[in-house]
Amino acid sequence: MAFNFGAPSGTSGTAAATAAPAGGFGGFGTTSTTAGSAFSFSAPTNTGTTALGGLFSQPTQAPTQSNQLINTASALSAPTLLGDERDAILAKWNQLQAFWGTGKGYFNNNIPPVEFTQENPFCRFKAVGYSCMPSNKDEDGLVVLVFNKKETEIRSQQQQLVESLHKVLGGSQTLTVNVEGTKTLPDDQTEVVIYVVERSPNGTSRRVPATTLYAHFEQANIKTQLQQLGVTLSMTRTELSPAQIKQLLQNPPAGVDPIIWEQAKVDNPDSEKLIPVPMVGFKELLRRLKVQDQMTKQHQTRLDIISEDISELQKNQTTSVAKIAQYKRKLMDLSHRTLQVLIKQEIQRKSGYAIQADEEQLRVQLDTIQGELNAPTQFKGRLNELMSQIRMQNHFGAVRSEERYYIDADLLREIKQHLKQQQEGLSHLISIIKDDLEDIKLVEHGLNETIHIRGGVFS
Repeated sequence: MAFNFGAPSGTSGTAAATAAPAGGFGGFGTTSTTAGSAFSFSAPTNTGTTALGGLFSQPTQAPTQSNQLINTASALSAPTLLGDERDAILAKWNQLQAFWGTGKGYFNNNIPPVEFTQENPFCRFKAVGYSCMPSNKDEDGLVVLVFNKKETEIRSQQQQLVESLHKVLGGSQTLTVNVEGTKTLPDDQTEVVIYVVERSPNGTSRRVPATTLYAHFEQANIKTQLQQLGVTLSMTRTELSPAQIKQLLQNPPAGVDPIIWEQAKVDNPDSEKLIPVPMVGFKELLRRLKVQDQMTKQHQTRLDIISEDISELQKNQTTSVAKIAQYKRKLMDLSHRTLQVLIKQEIQRKSGYAIQADEEQLRVQLDTIQGELNAPTQFKGRLNELMSQIRMQNHFGAVRSEERYYIDADLLREIKQHLKQQQEGLSHLISIIKDDLEDIKLVEHGLNETIHIRGGVFS
């Protein structure tokens, strides 16, 4: 039984499948075309390849697969390499290698060892996830190119990229390369979705089918030129036919336990949009984790942009509401002024004429309305009552605004008593100072007399 990590839901059917090793990047403007590689769309080749098809490739030779399974079982259960008790230890070692998904399993001197890969049915490090199925038609002509370059660099050199791809397609003036969109992928890679428009001599145009364009890119010499541009992977973005979906679901991928595959189909949260795909090894798990993290960042960025737009719209709405209220007041004022002008104009126009029947009827209606307004229990009486209440509230508010402070009577008596005591103390000090001044004057007077008498004696 293969070990199951669970069935995490894939974020999207992104084109960032396991990329092939990137070739040297010579720049967008340095691609050379091979003579005689004319690009023709007249006979599209049925490649039968999609973004998901490569994940479900099955061995085509049943006997070879059967022999491989028998040899694997022999290496894990009953190796006969040494012919003693060491074969049991070797069997456990082979089992460990098979569980890990790497190494060679020796089991017989006359038969080559078994190569243990992560696709072998005994490998424990595998699970099943889900990816979105493309919804584009083959006629849309969308082909995904994965570049081993950052998105900022791709965007800055997008025109050179288009020109280089046009050269790869043969440089025909009837072909136009268009970029549908770009998206950042993990590990500083970028996904570029393109389509090619072909113009016919009679002036009509059509998109080159995706399978035809992909078949051209998969040619050996063309693929080399794309690698020089930094392309590590190319694939079509077309929907799967019901027959293809049925075939993929009925045949478990290589190395995936049929029970786990059947359970994955049952647990599919949306069988109309998602399809189960195998995740073999920690490298694939890490890749999907990076893709999910990248998508989460893109979603958060989009949410931040939406939040900023909402804030800006709220500000604009507040400003618009204020302006609408201002314009309503202005419109009402202009309506009143216009009505006054019309009244004066109508009075001047009707001056000297007798009152007509419709005017008399209108006067009666106005008198009736005026009488209803002047009734004590009607609108005018209620308005007068409201005006009286408003005036009373304004009066009481003004009175309350003048009485800023309020002191309790007992506290006021205590303050008065304290101030009285202070005043009495000051008066007592003033009397003492006056008495002291009188004493000082008497002393000075006595001193002056003594000096005068002494001066008379010695004169």
